[in-house]
Amino acid sequence: MNSISNGQVAEVLERLHQEAEAADAPLAAIAVSEAATREEMITQVVKDEADDLKGTYHGFAENFLNVSPELGRFLYMCARACKAKRIVEFGSSMGISTIYLAAALRDMGGGRVIGTDLVPSKVERARANVAAAGLSEIVELRVGDARETLKSGVAGDIDMVLLDGAFTLYLDVLRLLEPHLRPGAIIIGENAFEQASGYIDYVRNPQNGYLSQSLPFEAGRGNELTIKTS
Repeated sequence: MNSISNGQVAEVLERLHQEAEAADAPLAAIAVSEAATREEMITQVVKDEADDLKGTYHGFAENFLNVSPELGRFLYMCARACKAKRIVEFGSSMGISTIYLAAALRDMGGGRVIGTDLVPSKVERARANVAAAGLSEIVELRVGDARETLKSGVAGDIDMVLLDGAFTLYLDVLRLLEPHLRPGAIIIGENAFEQASGYIDYVRNPQNGYLSQSLPFEAGRGNELTIKTS
């Protein structure tokens, strides 16, 4: 069974990707018009997060900032390849990536996606989108700073993690989840930039129990694939 290629889930994803493209087009246009280099844009976001994390992301409340269809398919494939039962997502936004992950779990018989986002209105929309895809029974969405919302635990071992929230919190969130990661767990970091948080240096150091490298597609997005080795 592959529910992201046709049927209800595929239809919802197609609609959401179209909505995301329209919603985020002005933001992309501003980035192009400012003619900033990739490094300058990353540096600015890191600074903005350090100055006002909540304000920065509440400013993006109407933006999807979502994974692409290509990365979404990759997430689905990774979840199925590792036979995931419990997935944690940092930065659920409007729920597009959540749907890819939850679809993989349901197509394998069930499981749990635990997502979290800082912006309450995004979580409300994500819940509605997940429901439209018929996946609500598999998904739990928490509202607030992931360093707090995930502190209470996830009720079991984690098979897969998606990091797609505030750039500067990736390492903090990973360290919070580490006690629950099973050997062989997959961690996908989108926008896992070297300029932010020390995350890349940490996961690329084998002494920390990981094997990690950048993904060879969507150059510049900072996509990183990491495996928990011990």
